[in-house]
Amino acid sequence: MNTVEQHKQEKHPLDVIDDVRRYAAEGASFDEIEAAAGDGEWERLKWAGLYAHGQHEGYFMLRTKVPGGVLTPEQAAVIGEVADEFATAPPEHGGATQNAVWGDAFLDITTRQDVQMHWIRIEDVPEIWDRYDEVGLTTVQGCGDGARNVLGCPAAGLTDHECFDAQPVVEAVSDFFTGNREYANLPRKFKLTITGCREDCAQSQINDVGLVPAKKKFKQEWYYGFHARVGGGLSDGPRMASPLDVFVRPEDAVEFCRAVAQTFKELGDRHNRGVCRMRYLVEQLGPDRFEEAVRDRCTVDLPGRGVDLTEGYTGDHVGVHDQKQEGLRYVGFNVIAGRMGGSEFVEAARAARAHGTDDASIRLATDQNFLLTHVPTDRVDDLLAEPFAADYQPDPGPFSRGAVGCTGSEFCNYGIIETKARVRRWARALDDRIETPDDLAVVRMHMSGCSASCAQPQIADIGFRGETVKLADADGATNAEGDDLVEGMDFGLGGSLGADNAFLDWVETAVPAGAVLPALEALFAAYTDEREAGERFYEWCRRVENDRLRDVMRGADANVSGGVAHGD
Repeated sequence: MNTVEQHKQEKHPLDVIDDVRRYAAEGASFDEIEAAAGDGEWERLKWAGLYAHGQHEGYFMLRTKVPGGVLTPEQAAVIGEVADEFATAPPEHGGATQNAVWGDAFLDITTRQDVQMHWIRIEDVPEIWDRYDEVGLTTVQGCGDGARNVLGCPAAGLTDHECFDAQPVVEAVSDFFTGNREYANLPRKFKLTITGCREDCAQSQINDVGLVPAKKKFKQEWYYGFHARVGGGLSDGPRMASPLDVFVRPEDAVEFCRAVAQTFKELGDRHNRGVCRMRYLVEQLGPDRFEEAVRDRCTVDLPGRGVDLTEGYTGDHVGVHDQKQEGLRYVGFNVIAGRMGGSEFVEAARAARAHGTDDASIRLATDQNFLLTHVPTDRVDDLLAEPFAADYQPDPGPFSRGAVGCTGSEFCNYGIIETKARVRRWARALDDRIETPDDLAVVRMHMSGCSASCAQPQIADIGFRGETVKLADADGATNAEGDDLVEGMDFGLGGSLGADNAFLDWVETAVPAGAVLPALEALFAAYTDEREAGERFYEWCRRVENDRLRDVMRGADANVSGGVAHGD
């Protein structure tokens, strides 16, 4: 078994929850934690939702799970208050000016509808958990080799685009796996998505398990349920999920997901962490044999497929939208790269109570934006005039609207480049500098600080993957002294989900960061000139040969191809 598996054999990962309370009571330092429990404790702490900051000893990232992205105003207020009080940098790391854009005391909305905070100390975690317990929140298994946050459509129950509201199923599946010792030690993380929406907002094509709406006739009556997709994922070895020949009744969804987890638990690879994800098992067995294995372990009847009701992929809820409930609207606020102040999130929760009905909620979206729901039509303008909303208005330019960024090198142990501030800066600059066609509402630009794909670059119109780049001179030579090293990225084009789903192509590698905006300006000038009627940017990128795209980029007034990846 690999090293992580050995760490999990030494102590069940969920036992770390009690240990966290003990470490906090003792005021244990990082050295004391490791001395008491060994270096495997850093891995096991992930089951508590805690990642150690490698570059800031003594501090953690804390991940809060939000099944389906749905928060009550009370829950949202507590999350914002926790960020404001506890996610604060010490003076030696810059204090309130730690980040030039956001300061400190901020939170990050993630592509999995979680909330992440930084600068968390172990001694503060029990109080955070106590506050969370009061409103029904948890960080348990926010990380680690088990079921992660279960995704859903952020507009569940609000829109005519859905066949039925699947949020109760999302919550039932989440409740089953959270804290369940039998399924808290899988070969690798286990990502699920469940939606009744026709537009697959929950991204079933890139998850381990995706349940999407379907209907099937039984005894001359139509019943709604789910079709299942399995084995999707990104990072290295990306794979689109495969359909199974099953129809899952809503009341059987928990058991079906359990059977899939059991199959993964028994048959998944526990040796090479690089190929331990469930998509490798599906690829190895093939979808038919994998389905057979699931059926063998499932205690409910699984009929064959019915009629698939998924029509495509939207994944964007920014803007002011009518709800199916008469007289109500929901407002999708644009949070570039998902980062906002904890106090701002508290204000959003207050605004939900002030301007919404008793059913008002805050919904987190997979594009790192958030929705505020159940707003009477005559209160929308008052909501948009709230001070917190000034920086997150629901009518952004197409680049701001589609901008996604991972944590990056600021806090992540794997991050090679800074991402959050760069994504925000670039998105706004591109909206100012590039005149896009009027019918192009969103350009998805996703930046990951490394190859792990937390920002999902492979499914974006424009995807970036962080690199350290050596600049070359006119003859292609690099400086052996290393003083020509800059932040850069691999540059991909043409990804999407939906009926025409495909991963992007990495068109150019090791592009110095300073050359990216000129390259994009050149690409969009060519796109605007050459596009066919209604053609979206990713569609144009696929129609045009990669050599042509590369030539357009290299024709920009910038050193687009003047670097090589450090280490090559």
